[in-house]
Amino acid sequence: MALGMCLVAQAGTLSITNISLLSGKPQLLIQSDTGITNQILSKTNLSQTNWLVLTNLMVTQSPYLFVDLSAATASSRFYRVLGLTNATSPPPSGMALIPAGGFTIGDTLDGESDAIPTNVYVSAFYMDTNLVNYALWQQVYQWATSHGYAFTDAGAGKLTNNPAQSMEWFDCIIWSNARSQQAGLTPVYYTDAGLTHVYVSGELPAHVKWAANGYRLPTEAEWEKAARGGLSGQRFPLGNTISETQANYHSTGTTGDLGPIGYNSIGIIGGAPYTSPVGSFAPNGYGICDMAGNVSEWCWDWYDSNLSAAGSPYAGGTDPRGPASSPLQYRVLRGGDWEDTAINVRCAFRFFASPVLGINYIGFRCVRGL
Repeated sequence: MALGMCLVAQAGTLSITNISLLSGKPQLLIQSDTGITNQILSKTNLSQTNWLVLTNLMVTQSPYLFVDLSAATASSRFYRVLGLTNATSPPPSGMALIPAGGFTIGDTLDGESDAIPTNVYVSAFYMDTNLVNYALWQQVYQWATSHGYAFTDAGAGKLTNNPAQSMEWFDCIIWSNARSQQAGLTPVYYTDAGLTHVYVSGELPAHVKWAANGYRLPTEAEWEKAARGGLSGQRFPLGNTISETQANYHSTGTTGDLGPIGYNSIGIIGGAPYTSPVGSFAPNGYGICDMAGNVSEWCWDWYDSNLSAAGSPYAGGTDPRGPASSPLQYRVLRGGDWEDTAINVRCAFRFFASPVLGINYIGFRCVRGL
């Protein structure tokens, strides 16, 4: 195996000082400032456009050794390290850093007419590593209802560590505000354009304080960037194939679906709905779990039927937040769910629903700005 190294340092001291082989696997000796996140990337050919994100590591001592256990035999392998100095250290509990950068949203692998790919840039943010589970939903819900908040749906969950489900989009933004205030953070959603009246109840137009440090729903672009985990052009969060050991979905043996055919054996435990405990499957390259299947996830955006059309907020955009409205008044859902087939749990698959829909295959997770 031939080894090479590249370096992008954003601040401070950052270098790959040595690369060697340890039991046939590349071992990197990295010098870095402590208290920042290092993102380690690789590729097998420098002519390739995209680097593969191997991991994001919080640096607690320097120098340190990193062994690339994922490396297969190849004619060459190149590495680079990014110093993500724009992140707090460490990320908030239960969240992972999604680094800033451009990526291709959408794909044409399976003929989706509303996911024609385009390139967008997304600023760094934090995302819940797991779906909001029923225990967390209940804990915040109980605090919220005793502090002036009101919900349309009480929410549900098969077990406390299974995803919260059956809440409408409006309840998710209300709950996110309550989670923020309970944690001493600034709420994101308001009922007035002046951003003075915190959104605490009802089904009203929402105004967003994007600079607030509180919890919110991800934008569609943030969601897909996080789902891809640093991979480019792949169907699923872990690659071009998917199986029962990687996600909770309904297998039918279609393209890229390795089965076995039927509902996931973990999901059917305990009966319907066939949700599985959050974190039951391996995380993707950014450390995020359940980005395919389990429950579909509400996003902020109104649904736009063409990502790449001229004038679309996504086409070549920076931090796109979707159109100003939707002709059918639909909000975006991403990720697919326990009853969906493999084609519907792909990274690029786009679904939509009325924001007042609360049903047992819909849940959510939160993000926060840096």
